[in-house]
Amino acid sequence: MGIMSVSKVNHLLWLGRYCDRVFSTVRRFYHNYDTMLEADKEAYIKFCNRLAIPNIYKDKDDFVARYPFDMEDDNSIISNLGRAYDNALVMRDEISSETLSYIELALNTMKQTKEHEAPLIDLQPVLDYILAFWGCVDDYVNDQDTRNILKTGKYIERIDLYLRLGVESSEIQLVVRKLVRQILRTRLPYDEDALDDLIIATRKEEVDTNKALECLDKLLAGVM
Repeated sequence: MGIMSVSKVNHLLWLGRYCDRVFSTVRRFYHNYDTMLEADKEAYIKFCNRLAIPNIYKDKDDFVARYPFDMEDDNSIISNLGRAYDNALVMRDEISSETLSYIELALNTMKQTKEHEAPLIDLQPVLDYILAFWGCVDDYVNDQDTRNILKTGKYIERIDLYLRLGVESSEIQLVVRKLVRQILRTRLPYDEDALDDLIIATRKEEVDTNKALECLDKLLAGVM
């Protein structure tokens, strides 16, 4: 791996993390919204608890209005997308203006969608733009270390979210395998024992969620 500053590594890891945080939480938000409408009006409380974010919402309607679109809520989807854009802007030279533009399009779409009568229906383009961002990473980011660090952040975040949200073990195992391949390609320093323990904790049909999250924290501490 060539010389890359700690600051750049952190920006790239967090860009990957924030992009996937937005992508994965929008997808799960759709699922949670259906549950609230059809079965459990307080499902949003469980959602907040699982993600370890404060429940500052008055009720289901307040959650639906604010969690996706409230820039004043640090845990909102749009706030995370804003942080993704901030990191992308700093790393424009490394990721290219074309790649950056898709994060900007996603952020602008969320700002515009907030004003629509049925905003949740219009969130699909946000997912499409993030997918296009990752496509541009492969096409326009020539430095393989930059690509690998971005994707390491992506998979670290996805594992964290999947563990907290109780996603099926087979899906978690698939992402863990992707993380293992990616983190080895970065040649970044990392806690090998923590990675091995993460594999073991997620290998069984019944994932050891607490142990896996602990291993992920240790892994992050070594990488970032």
